[in-house]
Amino acid sequence: MNLLLKHSFFFVVLVLFSVKSFAQKLSVKNQTVEYQYNPIGIDSSLPRFSWALSTSLKNTLQSSYELRVGTDSVKLKGGKEIIWASGIHQTDQSVLVNYGGPELQSDIRYFWQVRVRDNHGNASAWSPVNFWQMGLKAADWTSEWITVAGKDTLKASPYFRREIQISKPIRRATAYLTANGLYEAHINGSRVGDHYFAPGWTSYKNRLQYQAYDLSTVLKKGNNAIGIVLGDGWYKGRIGFDYQHNYYGDQRAFLMQIVVEYTDGSKETLKTDNGWKYQYGAILSSDIYDGEVYDSRKALKGWSATDYKAGQGWMDGRVFKHDAVPLLGTVSPPVKKHEQFKAIRVFKTPKGETVADFGQNLVGWEQIKASGAAGNKITVSHAEVLDKEGNFYTKNLRSAKSQNTYILNGEGEQVFEPHFTYHGFRYIKIEGYPGVLEPSALTATALYSDMKQNGTFVTSDTLLNKLQRNILWGQKGNFLDVPTDCPQRDERLGWTGDAQAFFSTAAYNMDVAGFFTKWLKDLAADQYGDGSVPHVIPNVLGNGQGGATGWADASTIIPWGMYESYGDRRILEEQYASMKAWEGYMIAQSKNDLWTTGFHFGDWLFYRPNDDTEGRSAVTDKYLIAQTFFAHSTQLLINTAKVLGKKEDVEVYTALLAKLKSAFQREYMTSTGRLVSGTQTGYVLALHFDMLPEALRAQAAERLVSNVESYGNHLTTGFLGTPYLCQVLSRFGYTDVAYKLLFQESYPSWLYPVKMGATTIWERWDGIKEDGTFQNDGMNSFNHYAYGAIGEWMYNHIAGIKLSAPGYKQLIIAPEPGGKLTSARGTLMTPYGLVKSEWKIENGKIILDISIPANTRASLLLPKAAQKEVKENGVNLKAEASNAIRKDIQLSRGSGEYHFEYGF
Repeated sequence: MNLLLKHSFFFVVLVLFSVKSFAQKLSVKNQTVEYQYNPIGIDSSLPRFSWALSTSLKNTLQSSYELRVGTDSVKLKGGKEIIWASGIHQTDQSVLVNYGGPELQSDIRYFWQVRVRDNHGNASAWSPVNFWQMGLKAADWTSEWITVAGKDTLKASPYFRREIQISKPIRRATAYLTANGLYEAHINGSRVGDHYFAPGWTSYKNRLQYQAYDLSTVLKKGNNAIGIVLGDGWYKGRIGFDYQHNYYGDQRAFLMQIVVEYTDGSKETLKTDNGWKYQYGAILSSDIYDGEVYDSRKALKGWSATDYKAGQGWMDGRVFKHDAVPLLGTVSPPVKKHEQFKAIRVFKTPKGETVADFGQNLVGWEQIKASGAAGNKITVSHAEVLDKEGNFYTKNLRSAKSQNTYILNGEGEQVFEPHFTYHGFRYIKIEGYPGVLEPSALTATALYSDMKQNGTFVTSDTLLNKLQRNILWGQKGNFLDVPTDCPQRDERLGWTGDAQAFFSTAAYNMDVAGFFTKWLKDLAADQYGDGSVPHVIPNVLGNGQGGATGWADASTIIPWGMYESYGDRRILEEQYASMKAWEGYMIAQSKNDLWTTGFHFGDWLFYRPNDDTEGRSAVTDKYLIAQTFFAHSTQLLINTAKVLGKKEDVEVYTALLAKLKSAFQREYMTSTGRLVSGTQTGYVLALHFDMLPEALRAQAAERLVSNVESYGNHLTTGFLGTPYLCQVLSRFGYTDVAYKLLFQESYPSWLYPVKMGATTIWERWDGIKEDGTFQNDGMNSFNHYAYGAIGEWMYNHIAGIKLSAPGYKQLIIAPEPGGKLTSARGTLMTPYGLVKSEWKIENGKIILDISIPANTRASLLLPKAAQKEVKENGVNLKAEASNAIRKDIQLSRGSGEYHFEYGF
């Protein structure tokens, strides 16, 4: 090799090495559109892009971004056929960035990339190509609804089928599908997708979701068979109280439109119309409350395959004239199968019942393997707990039958699971099983909305870790398309009070952005004309069932929480009219700025000891509570109006808020700051919502602490006081008291159910009494997430992870070690990346490890570090500021990994 070539060779190697090293300094990850990864069926005309920065460099902020969008992924990657280029935007915005190009077309798949620069002068390469696909607009729907002939009076599920011809090779095919009731779709003998309980539960009279499925690898050139099975679901089945059926309608039907793009560039739309056949098959009935009956002798084997002959018994479906209800693309995550649990034991109860235990109270269904004679009937009942004697207990299900029946066909081993029902259970009772029932024949499958788990929390205390696990499983079990109060009895409704109380904890545990975006749209749709908000959403209780304080405030609390947790300004824009309407209702109900009328649930399920002769029941005046939430919603409306730039509203509601607080002080407070309801909840709400003059807040906090101590360091709060109890104690310097409450193991406390064997959160503090008997047969759910709201305090104060700007653009990490804990670790996947706060105390030192994601900054409070020798990443730290009360050191840090050690 001559000298020139040698130098050229090394120059090329050096350049390539430099380029590689440069590219590794900054890249883009976690690309989403409308909170979803590569979604199809988006119907927003202005979809929003989000991404996170990946870098090993500390103190990294995005300085600019550039987006480009095209309709061909290969050409876009090569920088060609770009339909929109954003240009370079000098901004650090990387979350929910609006599309700004030409009008988006239905059923078109768009591809996008982003590249960024940072404050260190580094530039990323173009990100991987991601996509989103637009759904259908109202005018695009040309299909017709299909139903059975005549009135849909049978409980059995109808199976529809039709064959279609595909004349050319397919590039892409998408099915858009919805139904009255629930549906399962099949093509060429296989189930389509992994969604369950589609199209989901919405305010069916006002809005109906459709789903989009990619059929590109499912449909084939030539003959194809399509099958649809329908179930009653929330639409037609039993829902609400008093055996209510047909609340939304009495005719199950489906609507489907398939758009096929061929390799030659042409497109074809295949529509549902006349020509469908249907037959009734193995699903004899399927009801959400009562369960499913499945007779496998009646199974239509191969019914959705092309070689199936739909002969005698198959009837002509008919076109159904459907009410004009807006069809909307799905924004919430679909319900999917998740964890599976093998039976840990099969045993006989004292009554002789054959019962299996899965070890976890979950929501979903069982899978059972069996073989036996044709006609052999297996009945499976579901229960959350066993009674004191160890027998199967179902009284708390009330009238819900919650039972599946499977009838064998005699053709060898069969595997059964239901289709259009779900159950809340840990135990199942099996009757009629042929032969010996082995645990290996039984599996329980958890079903819930497909939300990513964003947060983790673990400590040195086993009971506390079990509590966190119970909180998470309470959320999983009750977040099945809507935030239900409970998943097992004849209720399973979207109670607004439970949802608002738990929202902040929910957002720590899982990504609930899409889940609550959808639910809030139903809240606005079902809101009464006078602004009152129904107790449950979707509303199946009828007229006049709304307007309760702390329940209807979900209309203000959750939108603001969404803005805080995800930085979602659009949710405030879309819900603002609903928020104002609820505020208007409260104003209309009040007199002299006091709300002292109407029905309220109050501090639901507060502490009430049996035979209370000493007045220890923690009764809080319902109108005192109403006034505090009236003020709180007003404050949230002010906050929202500020974000949206509505100056006049800010002025109006700011003036109103001052009047509401003055009225509260006149009506419910003495001149020394004592409340007419001297309960924990009374002081907690007054302090948390700043209802008291600032000069009287400290003494109110002292009264709260005295109350807690008077009950032997036990809480007495119900649904409305519990979420804020420990938050208020910590705010006023009583974190030690909060820890005492948290670690209390006797009733009433968070750990009492854990000690009693709970694997989810209970509805009542004493759902099972110390003697093993039950508190109340009529209302005693063992999977009720509301009291799990303590999870927010655990993340906030034990791990110390808090936001200080919407979407965690700025955050606070301020752990507060206490109680008997020697370590704790919390993580949270924010829109910008992973936050971690981990601490442990050993050998007289505290060790903290903190992670701050790129494009954010954090304020760190090192607990009790003032005047200590602190090492940061092995180097002595010079304190920047200190908190005189807690003796913390306060630091400001950019992104990166940080390790601190000092004496503790």
